[in-house]
Amino acid sequence: MEAYQGTGYHDPQPPLARIDRDSQLVGALRVGEGTAADLLVATYGDRAYRLAIGITRNVQDAEEAVQDSFWSVVRKIDTFRGDSSFGSWIYRITANAAYQKLRGRARRRDEISLDEVLPSFHEDGRHTGPISDWSARLDDPAVQSELRTALDSAIGELPAHYRAVIVLHDVEGLSMAEVAGSVGITVVTAKSRTHRARLFLRRRLAKFMADLEAPATS
Repeated sequence: MEAYQGTGYHDPQPPLARIDRDSQLVGALRVGEGTAADLLVATYGDRAYRLAIGITRNVQDAEEAVQDSFWSVVRKIDTFRGDSSFGSWIYRITANAAYQKLRGRARRRDEISLDEVLPSFHEDGRHTGPISDWSARLDDPAVQSELRTALDSAIGELPAHYRAVIVLHDVEGLSMAEVAGSVGITVVTAKSRTHRARLFLRRRLAKFMADLEAPATS
């Protein structure tokens, strides 16, 4: 994953192309074409896996969640009414499958509370303290690898439902409305979770950059 810089995502396919592609896929699934399942995997496999691994942070759980969700898509295709995009429908099924894996995991670490690490705010919503601006240093190739590792670690500290919105919005490029529909929350909640998750990630990466540049002590 590239170093976190807001959304930074541009879908190479225009919306109409995606809609046309999905309508053909939905049609193939509805009539049970032999290649429909393979086409589903080819079209949404990577994206569904990115969401599942973002939620579960476990390769086996993510792979099983994607398999379970795609099997559900094939079996329940007749329940898809087109009230939301086909992609959002798939993401919602995948997210539910991934959350189920989390609930069923016998042992998992306690997730951090964002309130413990987020910056403080004034009553008017402004930060009470400054947040370091390290964005200009992101082009330095010397820190890129370590920064990506730090970012991945920071994302892993987020609660699963915060990781889901970050993956869907900032990695997959979904709109807030699509994110909300994909995970079954309101647009206001989706915006709030994205904002809070970004603040958390920015704070974690700012600490990483500060530690990286701190002079070594003998």
